[in-house]
Amino acid sequence: MSTTTDPAAPPPRLSVVVPVKNEAGNIETLVAEIGKACDKLKPFEVIYVDDGSTDTTLPTLRALQAKTPWLRVVHHDRSGGQSGAVRSGVLRARAPVIATLDGDGQNDPSFIPILYAALDQGGPGVGLAQGQRIGRKGAWKQLQSRIANGVRGRILKDATRDTGCGLKLFRREVYLALPYFDALHRFMPALVTREGFGVVHRDVVDRPRFTGRSNYGMFDRLWVGILDLAGVWWLIRRRRPAPTAEEVPHSPKSP
Repeated sequence: MSTTTDPAAPPPRLSVVVPVKNEAGNIETLVAEIGKACDKLKPFEVIYVDDGSTDTTLPTLRALQAKTPWLRVVHHDRSGGQSGAVRSGVLRARAPVIATLDGDGQNDPSFIPILYAALDQGGPGVGLAQGQRIGRKGAWKQLQSRIANGVRGRILKDATRDTGCGLKLFRREVYLALPYFDALHRFMPALVTREGFGVVHRDVVDRPRFTGRSNYGMFDRLWVGILDLAGVWWLIRRRRPAPTAEEVPHSPKSP
């Protein structure tokens, strides 16, 4: 299910995509924060993707949608994972620029305008503004993240300290040019660079989640992470410069 939009309304300049699974208790507060943060970026839209939740996430979103004109809702009949939920939102987004953030409240939406400005200042050659978390909560999470990001950085050389941060802002056309696979969102800096676009970074503050517990696996699933890393390394190695293509017009007919 997805919502309809007013065809007479001006197209948004920014689409904010939020993947959620069983996050009913975190929705209302985060939606309010996103609206406040994006007020200076009007017109904007927010697309929540309910990834097969089994709690009251969907009815909570539908009730909030009835009084929030810029809120759209997409529903998965079963969970497709975080990357799949992000992709569903991006495919339905109407803006040329996309922001993503996690739906648990750990990503502070007040950094969206900062990332938007960084992408805008970089010009069309920059495809991604990547948030990098500071002040992460929990020693175990910090250790897992440091190991995973260290291994990834040495192999992919993507010059990014923290690719697991859900706060990202990118050009929609660049995202759609990337090869899609599960965990794509964790390798975007390397893959955006592979497509010939620049990546800029901004520090963002990490917060505790509002309520509940994590419903998506982290990059610390060692064997899955290693397989994904090997696949991305192979994709980068196989990249070849694309030739310039130009259609040859019909020759004028002889008299």
